[in-house]
Formats: sequence, structure tokens, C-alpha cells
Amino acid sequence: MNKHEIKITADNSPTLYNREIGEHYRSVNGAVQESMHVFIKNGLNTVKKENIKILETGFGTGLNAVLTLIEAEKNKQKIYYETIEKYPLSENIIDKLFCFIDSGSNRILKQIHLTDWNKEVKITDFFTIKKIQADLLDFIPDKIFDIIYFDAFSPNKQPELWTTEIFRKIFNATSPQGILLTYSAKGTVKQALGNAGYTVKRLPGPPGKHHIIRAIKK
Repeated sequence: MNKHEIKITADNSPTLYNREIGEHYRSVNGAVQESMHVFIKNGLNTVKKENIKILETGFGTGLNAVLTLIEAEKNKQKIYYETIEKYPLSENIIDKLFCFIDSGSNRILKQIHLTDWNKEVKITDFFTIKKIQADLLDFIPDKIFDIIYFDAFSPNKQPELWTTEIFRKIFNATSPQGILLTYSAKGTVKQALGNAGYTVKRLPGPPGKHHIIRAIKK
């Protein structure tokens, strides 16, 4: 049995259900809607710089990367996007996922998925990506990032990734006034981020979620 199952969410965008972990990659209340709210509206769109470095923990379906590329083109911001994924999706599930995505986004997603791992690849004049196949527990950032998309599976499913130690490692790779965004607003997450050095704020969440977190390195 395939460990991934495609689910169509409330905004008609697809996500995956991981049977081994027992969790969806994105909210069933709207996959694109959630990513846009958490990472674009409350993250990328708040940073008014021409050159931005982003670190994502959890490449998953590539949705956040696609939405970020679209924003980069629209706003003429040059973005370097580094993303970590321990278990890249199989070609079979990627091909199936493409069937549920509109042609414009499909083309971008396919281009991003087909890029080599562990190499910097320039997708457009405004978007360069480096996909790193690695375990976040072992990953050591070698750059300083303006924005962190913290998008691992939930603290209930992967508690080892939501610790002060992990967040401190990322804090040290965050630029002054840099921000970290995550969909989880659990008290333990807020505390771990604070212990790592971030100033943490809960913000209103997307449909189906009361709050999200934005943490700033002051």
C-alpha cells in the first residue's frame, strides 16, 4: 500500500495524507489557503527587501516553494530558497499530484520537483532553489536567512523537531530582525522558540485554526 494518499481540500487544492505518520501535509480546510496565510501573508509579504534568503524545514509537496516563486515574480524580489526534506516524494506520487493542479502552477511545481537535490538551481531571474535531502536533526545551516518557514509535521507527530535545541540552531542562522513562521501555536512550541532567543507572537490563523506563530530575532 502506498504510504501517501491524495486529498482534495476545502479550497479545491490538493494535499497528501501520510499514512505512516497519520497526518496531512497541509490543512484539509484549504491547502493553498493555509500556506498563503501562514508563510506568504504573515511572512514573505512583510519583508520589504530586494534580496531575501528563505529556509524551509519540510519541502513536502513543494507548495510553499511554488507560492513563494509566484510572489517573487510578482514583486520583483530576488529569493534564494533553501529547503530540507528527509524523505522526498516518489516520482509516482508527484505525477499523480500534478493531475490535480492547474496548468500554470503545475509547470512551476514540475520544474521545482525535477531539479537536482543538493544543488543550487536558478528557476527564474528572481528565484533560486536548493533542495537538501537531510534530517533536520543533523542539518547545520551554512547561511544566514531572513525568513524561516518552519513546516515540519506537527509536534504531536514529530516532537523531536520542535525543541529548544532545534530552534536555537535555526535562531543562530536567522538574520537580525529575521522572522520564523509556523502553523503550530502550541504552548510548548511558543516556549521552545522563546527559550531559543526569539520574540514570539501568536497571530490569527487561517480557516480551521485559531492561531499561528510569528517569531522575530530582535
